[in-house]
Amino acid sequence: MSEIQIVYVPIGVGTYHMETAADLFSRSVKALKEISGDVVVPEKVLLTVDEVADFVKDKAPDLIVLQNITFANAAYASEILRRFDCPLVLWTLREPVIDGGRLRSNSLTGAYSAANTITAFRGAGKFEFIFGSPEEEKVKTELSACIKACEVLASLKNLKMSAIGHTPQGFGFGRALDAELLKYFGVRLEAIEARELIEKAVCYTDEECAEDLNEAKEKVVGLDTMPEKNVKDFARLYKAYKTYIREGGIGAVSSRCWPDFFVSFGTPVCMVLSLLNAMNIPASCEADVYGALSMFIGTKLTGEATFFGDPVAMDEKEGTITYWHCGMAACNLARCDTGANVGVHPNRKIGPVMDFGCKASEDATIFRIGRKPDGSFRFMIAEGSVLDKPKQFNGTSIVVKTDEAADRIVTDTIKKGLEPHYVVIYNRVGNELEKLAHMLDIEVVRY
Repeated sequence: MSEIQIVYVPIGVGTYHMETAADLFSRSVKALKEISGDVVVPEKVLLTVDEVADFVKDKAPDLIVLQNITFANAAYASEILRRFDCPLVLWTLREPVIDGGRLRSNSLTGAYSAANTITAFRGAGKFEFIFGSPEEEKVKTELSACIKACEVLASLKNLKMSAIGHTPQGFGFGRALDAELLKYFGVRLEAIEARELIEKAVCYTDEECAEDLNEAKEKVVGLDTMPEKNVKDFARLYKAYKTYIREGGIGAVSSRCWPDFFVSFGTPVCMVLSLLNAMNIPASCEADVYGALSMFIGTKLTGEATFFGDPVAMDEKEGTITYWHCGMAACNLARCDTGANVGVHPNRKIGPVMDFGCKASEDATIFRIGRKPDGSFRFMIAEGSVLDKPKQFNGTSIVVKTDEAADRIVTDTIKKGLEPHYVVIYNRVGNELEKLAHMLDIEVVRY
């Protein structure tokens, strides 16, 4: 994850119960520090607008956690809003004691005051709201999700992607403009023809590619069953991709695959993409830029490779959706009992490609960044689990049992016109994805 600065701004006024305020402050700091070491905190509760201004004057926050320790009027929030345009979390504390006596904190009324001002500055819903005491698990979960989402946001701003070749005819949903990616996600996109990497690949000698080939042999099963020419050509192509990515500082790629690599090169690129994904360099096929971007976000949230593929089957009774692709899933997603088997492309009958079912997981998230017909974007999010299923078809497959009814997800996403490529993330990160969408001002379609 990228390093970010999280600034905690606890506000209040001195006419409330200061012993309670001090206790709430220390407990809140403890909760935040347990989640992230990047939190910057003041020495005490900020009791005047001038104290707020003095505390934040030299800060450059990526995320602000604004908390009413006690009630404070709108001027406190205004001081923050006039200085910073970064994501903001409004954390409201539960009233500590209700005993018929003095109102000790009145944090909730302060939250209404702050929220009214935030909305005036930014618009409705342009912040995250958390309610509860520092020790509550739901509070810690929400704070953690906000921080992780902000870390991904910072990673996007540092990301340089590459589109290797163009999408095939009829696959326009994956095309992206460099200006749009920069405007909406902060991502830089460069483009290169697949031909250029093929030309680099054919120039390598067997000796130059020996190390790359040995690396692949350690990660996959059955490469020795492929024709020698295809194995050597794979190694050349793998070296060409790795060299290009390393020298260009590329963090994710979308790669053209058919027909070029079958027709012009004679060996598919599928296994190259598989190994890149296993190295946590997100790599989509069919030149799907938004698919690669979705993979990047999933990998950043979990530190693990994601699965990329088409929804190809649905079982209403079992409540599952099967995702599949020709053979480019990360080799480290393979089932342990089979390993990352090598096979031939299911349509072109040329190898090497990956040919296995994916390992099971109790927690999974289906995700896709989509571009709507009007040019705006949306996040599709659904959670569930990956079942312990063998390979469903030639190529690589994964079977997801969704929390929401599978038939509803399939019907609704089709009627909404969503794309035919999805990412399966090996964890439940729907909350983090939704918060990231809020930070990017992007619509959420969640199941």
